[in-house]
Amino acid sequence: MKDTQLYERMLGLEKPWSVESVRLERELESIVVKVRCHKTVWVCPDTRQRIHVHGYEKRRWRHLDTCQYKTIIEADVPRLKYPDGRTRMLDVPWAEGSSRFSCLFERLAIDLLLSCSVTDASAILRIGWDAADAIKSRAVARGLLRSKDEVPERICIDEKSFRRGHDYVTCVAEVGPDGKARVLHVSDDRKEESLVEFFSRYEPEQLKGIKAASVDMWKPYLKALKGHLPGWQTKVSHDPFHLMGHMNKAVNETRKSEHAQLRAKGDQRLKATRQLWLYGQENLTDSMLDRFDALKDITLKTGRAWSIKEFFREFLRCNNRPEAEECFKLWHQWACRCKLPAVQKVARMFKKHLSLILNYFVHHLTNGPIEGLNNKIQSLVKKAYGFRNKERFKTDILFHLGGLDMNPA
Repeated sequence: MKDTQLYERMLGLEKPWSVESVRLERELESIVVKVRCHKTVWVCPDTRQRIHVHGYEKRRWRHLDTCQYKTIIEADVPRLKYPDGRTRMLDVPWAEGSSRFSCLFERLAIDLLLSCSVTDASAILRIGWDAADAIKSRAVARGLLRSKDEVPERICIDEKSFRRGHDYVTCVAEVGPDGKARVLHVSDDRKEESLVEFFSRYEPEQLKGIKAASVDMWKPYLKALKGHLPGWQTKVSHDPFHLMGHMNKAVNETRKSEHAQLRAKGDQRLKATRQLWLYGQENLTDSMLDRFDALKDITLKTGRAWSIKEFFREFLRCNNRPEAEECFKLWHQWACRCKLPAVQKVARMFKKHLSLILNYFVHHLTNGPIEGLNNKIQSLVKKAYGFRNKERFKTDILFHLGGLDMNPA
């Protein structure tokens, strides 16, 4: 078999394309495969009129290596002239659009980029860092284009810090039947427009397919949900982990205030007890439990705040909405009568959002899956030694955690 026939078969070329020649360039450690198109007349798919070749453009593509040599495909690509005067480069069967790499090479690059950093992947592939990063960006764009018509049924919404300071991105994740999440959308900031950008991907009729959405109490997110999610009143629920975060904050504020009062009298009982009040008892060591048992039996404001917090934990374990509604009434009465300002403030806030809190007991959807993704995002940040460019940060999240179909056709 001739070398031209061998490469023709390996590249899967069919008429009108064929391999014209194969040459070895030892100094450059490459093999150049010269491909030719024999056809000169085409037919416009819209008007069925004849289209002639207007000219040729010499192009080169990096292909999978042949042994230790880089493989370069070289071709004079026809530029077609349409009846209306437009010209367009003919698509080649081994690569997409303006890419300088073959589809098979990009597939290999994507697999490597999923497993290691851009720096390591570019070294293995023997291409530049920018070229490897461009392959990653094209892969994400390709995957998003293929998934644009898929409407998720259950979503979680949360923000992720891009770097130190108040610089965030908004992440929307889909939670599947198995409880696993994948990132659907990443946008700048944590404003109302950040979430509206996600909803604008779909038609209003499509948005009816979203059956549940878990979110914290961040007002811009709630405003976007109320304005763009049909039937939001029964679909949106507040994440219980964020609710417990508010309760823990109230307990800690009570502890700090009471500790300051006791310390002024020379009483150090609440010194270094923060973990005792905020951690679940199941997470305390034996020595911590002994100290905690001694403290909680003393009449302390912090002890009352802790008891109210623990009752709220029991509320979150209710099996259904009616049961939860009755339990919340009891908790709310206690929280409002406790004379602890920090706890009363949280009680008023929860009462205001009660309907969406109770929706949790219908959908049983939390932000747990997206919080797990946040940990993976942090791993990406460490692997990249931080991100200076927010667009690359967003691309990396979708590339690794978007579950996208990114390979070239």
